[in-house]
Amino acid sequence: MSSPAPELLRVQWRDEAMECRDGIKLISRVWQPAGQGPWPVLLMRQPYGRAIASTVTYAHPSWYAAHGFLVVVQDVRGQGASQGKFQGFEQELSDGADTIRWVRKLAGSNGRVGCYGFSYQGLTQLLSDDPAAIPDCLAPAMTGLDERSDWACEGGAHWWALGLGWGLQLAAMRCQKLGDDAGWQAIRRSLDSRDFLAEGLDLLKRHDPQGMACRWLQLPASEAPRWVCHQPDPALWQRPMLLIGGWYDPHLRGILNLFSLAKAAGGSPLLRIGAYTHLDWNGGLDRLQLAFFQHHLQDQAAAEELSVAVLLEKDPHAYGKQSSRHWRAPNSAGSPLSWGLGSSGLATIDAEEGELLLDQFGSGEVALVHDPWRPVPGRGGHLGLDPGPCERGDLDCRGDVICFTSSPLSATLELEGRPVLTVAVRADQPSFDLCATLSVLDIQGRVLQLSTGVARTQQPAGEKSLLQVQLQPLLAELGPGERLRLSLAGAAWPQIAVNPGDGREPLGPAGPLHRVITLEIELADSQLQLLPLLDSKFGPH
Repeated sequence: MSSPAPELLRVQWRDEAMECRDGIKLISRVWQPAGQGPWPVLLMRQPYGRAIASTVTYAHPSWYAAHGFLVVVQDVRGQGASQGKFQGFEQELSDGADTIRWVRKLAGSNGRVGCYGFSYQGLTQLLSDDPAAIPDCLAPAMTGLDERSDWACEGGAHWWALGLGWGLQLAAMRCQKLGDDAGWQAIRRSLDSRDFLAEGLDLLKRHDPQGMACRWLQLPASEAPRWVCHQPDPALWQRPMLLIGGWYDPHLRGILNLFSLAKAAGGSPLLRIGAYTHLDWNGGLDRLQLAFFQHHLQDQAAAEELSVAVLLEKDPHAYGKQSSRHWRAPNSAGSPLSWGLGSSGLATIDAEEGELLLDQFGSGEVALVHDPWRPVPGRGGHLGLDPGPCERGDLDCRGDVICFTSSPLSATLELEGRPVLTVAVRADQPSFDLCATLSVLDIQGRVLQLSTGVARTQQPAGEKSLLQVQLQPLLAELGPGERLRLSLAGAAWPQIAVNPGDGREPLGPAGPLHRVITLEIELADSQLQLLPLLDSKFGPH
């Protein structure tokens, strides 16, 4: 094992206090390079403890400091050692602006500031109530502006397992700060045993009733006006921006939206999307991020990896294969791919009977019965507790899953974009869920999941409607002999709560009042399309 670089060993750290405009003190840890300085600042503002510094996805702050940056990781209000009451994103507008002003004048700072961080730390970079107090450049990862669609819900359904898991993590931190050891232990036991999937909302109400997750889970997932969508200062879109997303991250649409907003405002953001989950970035992107900050804060020449605006990493979609690390500019040419759906009515019983017809119209009808006693599991993907690619052949063999499969490909087919399914459906109950999955059947016969989506619907029983299901954006390559499959089910437990069928908001697993739901799908009016990943007016470069 090689020894650490001398510069890394010479990095020193200290804790600093900052006073907000209302007198509350926020605590930051500062890593300072060797030498006299001054240096540009890299700032991360997060709620999980400044010593951790998001090292689950990033290199330790001392690594960045060893490259000539003063690195500041701050405990946000009410978290870690910082004073005040933690209120989530609403507090970050004023505290973010105060912090930018403070780090510009911090001992050792040369006044230039870049921000980095993912998830909560990604959104804090974008929030400020003072146009004069925004970073000089920023690198938001795995984040978004809309608390409903980017943080809590999809297709009219709450993120059940993910939302509860994250909320209970914050609730446990609150118990720790209050000295409530029993509350912390109760949350830990529930998470370890997975009992939180049934009792998690009650735990949140007991231990963090004003927390974001508890509030979100009690808001209707389908009513956008009741949710907050943050609006960054217009000047921020002109700042150099490195946006990082993952094909298996629930915030991917938020990152794509940030790219579109910045481009529409005249900015020049860089976009990088890889086969990443929320916490696993396949070896990290620290070299890329360092090159970005060196260019914009240290005036170094732009590295080659910064020369292309949009770079996407393909999903290898197969077990045992390492990521190809093949980066490319997306192809926006050509019309969207589309498939019709065909079946003689046996596509639930026989996984091979339903047809996925490229550039053709489908025909037939299929009935699907959702039994709440044995709801179809959600597996992997971007909303799973086990995120990422997975094998789902056993799920497709169930009698409550409809499968439509293409003919074997005669040539390579690249799938890039946003899959959207339009389905003509009638139900015998006033509410139901439709959960869609795209998979590839490889030449070994494995069913490898690529993308998932959900739509939660309320409509009069027996009334036909055209329902749209938006699946997770994807980039994957299918080879000759492989087949594409679309699978439909009435549940994806515990990724989303099981629908009771009576119009009530689903809030957990199935119970004695849950109804059996029968869906009738008319295939002639149903279609799967693959829409462009990015607005075509932006172009591939």
